[in-house]
Amino acid sequence: MAVKLRLARHGAKKRPYYRIVAANDAARRDGRFLELVGTYDPNANPPAVRLKRDRIQHWLDQGANPTVTVANLLTKYMAGEDTAPATTQRRAPAVAPAAAAAPATPAAPPAAE
Repeated sequence: MAVKLRLARHGAKKRPYYRIVAANDAARRDGRFLELVGTYDPNANPPAVRLKRDRIQHWLDQGANPTVTVANLLTKYMAGEDTAPATTQRRAPAVAPAAAAAPATPAAPPAAE
C-alpha cells in the first residue's frame, strides 16, 4: 500500500478549500484517507495554511510521497509559522439597533382621564 500526501478539495463551487491528507494512492481524491495533516485555503490573502508538522514528518519518514502541489506547499511553509488563524472565528449574529436601544423597563400604563 503506497501512501501519498495530497490535497482533498472541499468548499463551494469556485470557492475551493483544501485539506492536506495522507491517503492510500488508490483512494479517490475526496474519498477515504488515513489522516488529516493540514489545511490550505487559497482564497485568503495571503493563502491560509495550517500544518501538523510532526504528523507530516511522520508520514514522510514512513515513505509517503507528496504530490507536486503538496511538495511545493511543504517547501514554502514547513519551516515557518502557520498563516491560518489558530481557531475559526464565527461571526456573532447581528443585533437590531432598535432592540439594543430600547429601554429594559416596561412602559408605564396610560393615565385615565
